[in-house]
Amino acid sequence: MLKRVHHIAIICSDYQKSKHFYTEILGLQIIRETNREERQSYKLDLALNGVYVIELFSFPNPPQRISRPEACGLRHLAFEVSNLDSVIERLNNNNIKTEPIRTDELTQKRFTFFEDPDKLPIELYEM
Repeated sequence: MLKRVHHIAIICSDYQKSKHFYTEILGLQIIRETNREERQSYKLDLALNGVYVIELFSFPNPPQRISRPEACGLRHLAFEVSNLDSVIERLNNNNIKTEPIRTDELTQKRFTFFEDPDKLPIELYEM
């Protein structure tokens, strides 16, 4: 049986830019960084609060993926936050635009969306 999500794999177009975004702006911790020279690729294993969550890959010239509006496939990556306003302020101070705050009609919880450097939609959900 399934136990939990092990990790999320993300392929980026600009490794250094995405590494900075996920580590310096979002605050994920680096577990391991691997340069796979034979594949002209990096693999960056990232943790959130000590739990392995993201594999960030780089490859030469990855094809673009359609992600909006509501394309079939993985819809977005969501992170739980305790103070939505402070995280939005941090993102905005780093020139990352967030959508207007919405309220989940089922839970009455507040949330918003923004994009990573490759336009991957990311949600912040306040608990």
